[in-house]
Amino acid sequence: MASMTEQFAANFNFGALAKADDLKARLKFTVLALLIYRLGTYVPLPGIDPQAWQDIFSQKSGGVLDMFNMFSGGALQRMTIFTMGIMPYITASIIMQMMTAMVPSLESMKKEGEAGRQKINQYTRYGTVLLATVQAYALAMGLESMGGGAIVSDPGFFFRATAVITLVGGTVFLMWIGEQITARGVGNGLSLIIFAGIVAELPRALAGTLQLSLEKVFSPFLLLFMAALVVAVITFIVFIERAQRRVIVQYPKRQVGNKMYAGDSSHMPLKLNSSGVIPPIFASSLLLFPLTFVGFTGSDGSPILDAISRYLQHGSPTYMALYGALVVFFCFFYTAIVFNPQETADNLKRYGGFIPGIRPGQPTADYLNFILTRITVIGAAYLVVICLLPEFLMAKYKMPFYFGGTSLLIVVTVTIDTVAQIQSHLLAHQYEGLLRKTKLRGRRRT
Repeated sequence: MASMTEQFAANFNFGALAKADDLKARLKFTVLALLIYRLGTYVPLPGIDPQAWQDIFSQKSGGVLDMFNMFSGGALQRMTIFTMGIMPYITASIIMQMMTAMVPSLESMKKEGEAGRQKINQYTRYGTVLLATVQAYALAMGLESMGGGAIVSDPGFFFRATAVITLVGGTVFLMWIGEQITARGVGNGLSLIIFAGIVAELPRALAGTLQLSLEKVFSPFLLLFMAALVVAVITFIVFIERAQRRVIVQYPKRQVGNKMYAGDSSHMPLKLNSSGVIPPIFASSLLLFPLTFVGFTGSDGSPILDAISRYLQHGSPTYMALYGALVVFFCFFYTAIVFNPQETADNLKRYGGFIPGIRPGQPTADYLNFILTRITVIGAAYLVVICLLPEFLMAKYKMPFYFGGTSLLIVVTVTIDTVAQIQSHLLAHQYEGLLRKTKLRGRRRT
């Protein structure tokens, strides 16, 4: 542990941070934007009774509501203007990525460079507004029907229109804040918004865990074991997320004028977990949606709905098996979308690069596909372990949902990416200082 701390202190230069004015301005902007987001999660949606909704939420919790509440930073539990969070934008982005891989016109647009990327981003925003509108209207209708009409004080067209405009406006505002953080702050704005929501609710989850320990739901020894297990899981996530399979790429010798330059050697980093947190999010959403639907509507003696409610409960063998299978499926599916071996092989051939011992063209594509398949198997197994272990603990020992594999994955990966970007800004600031000193010395000599 001491060596890890020393290595972090060596990589992260706090003295350079004090001198980097641009980086400090970016950090201040990021913190201010996240504070605005957190304040918005406490502004209630107009026209509802918060206490009545709290009673309904406590009865219906345990399904997909807990996951959406986690991603919204508790806004769903309080039914605020940011209730839907940025999930519509994330869903629209994933759908657009899938369509880009399947629709030839969108694929060619992606290859146009910055102009094509801006068009795809614009289509993603339109899709976000459309999805948010549909979800907001469905939520407004559900609020009117739940609790015997006790949640909404004045149901009707005016409430639905107000709720849709407010909720869609909140999602669009969060989308804008995320883009501003990415452009003017530090880190990926959308990821940091989800990260801030999860971290802000962690103290409440810790308090709930301690309360369960005081109520003798589980022993203090088990509480210490869970804390040690969380630390071990976080360490394991950091190790795997930083793991790479480096494929050596060689470039041939080139002649410039009368001089012959030796060929350059580089490497292509392939992450073990190329799909990130997308597989757990998709798998849990698909599995928890039917259970939440049954919870809202009631089974009414239907054998199909009774079977869904019985077999898809947390901790059941059927739920565990389906969850693991869906995580593996989405891991391979999303990796195939984000990395195209054939396109990578064509780009290497176009610029004269080759993998030692592998012929350019189709053999290179087959080799990259072989490597990607093997490391994706390791990544999928890692995600299954990370996701199923907390699910087992939540079902057996009533652990809070915030200690689930998806939440830990998001917190750890966003932290790693943000620290890496801060280090990049510090490195760029140091290079700028060296360039200024070099220019000043050159002027003095002249």
